[in-house]
Amino acid sequence: MAHPPETSAPRSYAALGDSFTEGLNDPGRNGRYAGWADRLAGLLAAQHPDGDFRYANLAVRGRLLDQIVAEQIPQVREIRPDLVTFCAGGNDILRPGSDPDEVAERFEAGVLQLREHTGTVLVATGFDTRGVPVLGLLRGKIATYNGHLRAIADRNGCAVADLWSLRAVHDRRAWSDDRLHLSPEGHQRVALLAARALGLTVDEDPDAPWPARPAPTPADVRRENLQWARSHLLPWVGRRLRGESSGDHMAAKRPDLLPL
Repeated sequence: MAHPPETSAPRSYAALGDSFTEGLNDPGRNGRYAGWADRLAGLLAAQHPDGDFRYANLAVRGRLLDQIVAEQIPQVREIRPDLVTFCAGGNDILRPGSDPDEVAERFEAGVLQLREHTGTVLVATGFDTRGVPVLGLLRGKIATYNGHLRAIADRNGCAVADLWSLRAVHDRRAWSDDRLHLSPEGHQRVALLAARALGLTVDEDPDAPWPARPAPTPADVRRENLQWARSHLLPWVGRRLRGESSGDHMAAKRPDLLPL
């Protein structure tokens, strides 16, 4: 994995997005989730031994792209951080009938707004869902959206964390039981990748091989798939049919730029 040129670390960082950036299924302090953005903030803060680093996480689970643009970008205008990570559109792509070309147009409109109020914008591509139950059917849409994201980043001078190429997340251990959100180790791998995309030197390799373990038997796989469908897939489908979101009535966990 190529190393970008090293750059001076930002002294303030705001994370925008949905459950991916909120950090679901990575237990943190005070009953809240941590996640890759919190972990990236920790890596950035370590670049400033004087303690002059501030961090906000505006992400809320379940948010669609238009909601993120309407609710979170205005907050960026007020706090004006040095760095913004803008990860959005994934929930839109998951919806039946969504058009990745159209979603990308709205995403770029959000990027243009952010570029007026922050020094650096980092975007992340979607994961490669090859071999993933149900989500594997959307692989073509995700790849199309990723192509747009890379082009948007090129046109607007954004950094890119290329999650599609991150081989480490093809291991089941990178994902929590719901198979939609990362495990704590998966979040750590993404944080390392994002840090590298920003030009930071990190001691660990985000794509380092996982420890060897016995392969699951076909019976184990069938049993796990059935349990996953009962516990996670069916409730998720039910929420979609009822027009509900896991983030209804929820607010950002860290809405202000505060010392980490």
